[in-house]
Amino acid sequence: MLSNNNFGYEKKELLNILKNYQNINLDNLQKEADYLRKKQVGDKVMYVVNRNINFTNICEQHCSFCAFRRDENENGSFWLDIETILSKCQQAIDLDATEICMQGGLNPQAQIQGSSLKYYLQLIENIKNNFPQLHLHGFSPQEIEFIARQDNLTFRDVIIAFRDHGLGSMPGTAAEILDDKVRKIICPEKINTSVWMKIISTAHSLGVPTTSTMLCGHIETPEQQLEHLFKVRSLQETAIVNDYPAKITEFILLPFVGEEAPKPLRNRVGRNQPDLLATLVLTAVSRIVLGDVIVNHQPSWVKLGLEGALQALQWGCNDIGGTLMEEHITTMAGAKGGTCLDVATIQKAITSINRPYGQRNTLYEN
Repeated sequence: MLSNNNFGYEKKELLNILKNYQNINLDNLQKEADYLRKKQVGDKVMYVVNRNINFTNICEQHCSFCAFRRDENENGSFWLDIETILSKCQQAIDLDATEICMQGGLNPQAQIQGSSLKYYLQLIENIKNNFPQLHLHGFSPQEIEFIARQDNLTFRDVIIAFRDHGLGSMPGTAAEILDDKVRKIICPEKINTSVWMKIISTAHSLGVPTTSTMLCGHIETPEQQLEHLFKVRSLQETAIVNDYPAKITEFILLPFVGEEAPKPLRNRVGRNQPDLLATLVLTAVSRIVLGDVIVNHQPSWVKLGLEGALQALQWGCNDIGGTLMEEHITTMAGAKGGTCLDVATIQKAITSINRPYGQRNTLYEN
């Protein structure tokens, strides 16, 4: 495997920073993360013009942090028909979008002729047939497992079918914290750590790029945060060492928003909005641990707000993400960051921190 000296930081030093950040001078950490960002990927802050489509919030699972899911026929539930989805794609094209990001709840009724896979393939085919210029970034490892389980298929079967019908890449969401002790508390019905990692690695081996994420700032410990980062790193090292045709394109830190989350977890966390300083410290540590193998790091402006995201760009991040145009999962949890940023607003924000900006595609190829 690749060597990792963490650029002079011992693992125990990083853990100490995560544990005691409130009592230590963080200037050196911020400067080191910013230096590494500049060395590894340069000064330009990238963004993508995309549209987010959450096609249903009907879900068989009951994650303790989720304010998005609904039962079928419950007040507030929705399931978009294909005409509505295509209309949203056209609106995205009209605003010069290059990407559609599509995810949804695990809806057992979303089938065609008794097959979940056929339903999802119809979504992909309709979008790609009507809008071949759009990159389709969709369907988390949890959705892959759901479809495979519903149709008695392998993960490989599902990913190959998606790839061959036009899926361009997969979001590395549903990672939450890659520690099964935490997962059994916050998302006991979700796939476990090893399954999540297997699906991501399978996608890479089949030529489907993925992102990677961490849901932070809830009940996880600093030790679990750090181990999560090293597990993500191991996935990228596996892809590099085995010369897989695809790899992880970016790492995204997703701080917990609890304002409208189910009460048990919200009460346990004791905070409705993200702790910005804790998020910035973890952003810097993420750059130190991952930056030499995953160069692109992105904050969540939906969760942190634009001002918080701009600060993250000075703590190791180099990308501000997408315009989104709409977003339901985080906003239904009570986030204050909004659901849409236009390109002019993004460019003005980046300029305000004296950094150049540039538009990219999903895979950072331009």
